[in-house]
Amino acid sequence: MSADYLLSILKPMLEGAQMTVLLFLIAIVLSIPLGFLLTLAVRSKIKPVAWLAHTYIYLMRGTPLLLQLLFICFGLPMIPVIGEYMVLDRFVAACLGFILNYAAYYAEIFRGGLLAIDKGQYEAAQVLGLTKWQTMRKIILPQMFRVALPAVSNESVTLVKDTALLYAVAVPELLHFAQTAVNRDFTIVPFFMAGIIYLLITLVLTMLFKWLEKRFKIE
Repeated sequence: MSADYLLSILKPMLEGAQMTVLLFLIAIVLSIPLGFLLTLAVRSKIKPVAWLAHTYIYLMRGTPLLLQLLFICFGLPMIPVIGEYMVLDRFVAACLGFILNYAAYYAEIFRGGLLAIDKGQYEAAQVLGLTKWQTMRKIILPQMFRVALPAVSNESVTLVKDTALLYAVAVPELLHFAQTAVNRDFTIVPFFMAGIIYLLITLVLTMLFKWLEKRFKIE
């Protein structure tokens, strides 16, 4: 396999990797805050709000991400009356699907982080005269973040790998260009190159989260 061939397929695959990274960044930046809001909703004393949040998390975690992507891309436009207004750009639809799906997973991670905090922390904050907002911001959230960070790291690595599902909704990402090269040139080399690129992306992400864990001294 010549170096010229490797370079010829590497360029479009790197362009696809840009789409992969872009989707990852959009999904993680928006799904983490949404996941935290869902966690608060689940803990809400307003029963309909808590029930809706529980139901949402159950549905998103209980059905395949691929099914959700296909529904958003191809199912929404088929809804009677309003379907014509639900046609989305494929990349936008994919971003929406990833955000909605991963928010449910992050919500469960944050819920576990909150449950891990001793109730005495809340009582001590009351004794000190802190408001609920001050207690949450200064005491609870920092501890929750420390507890949840390893799980957030693992879920984020999974998110990188799941971006390959863009291939199923015809968004030209890394795997799309790898498959195109395989079909055209009858060689599996592009698959190996795609695997290496995914490994490099996850390596950088893993190193970043390891640094964060050391920064916050998480054992």
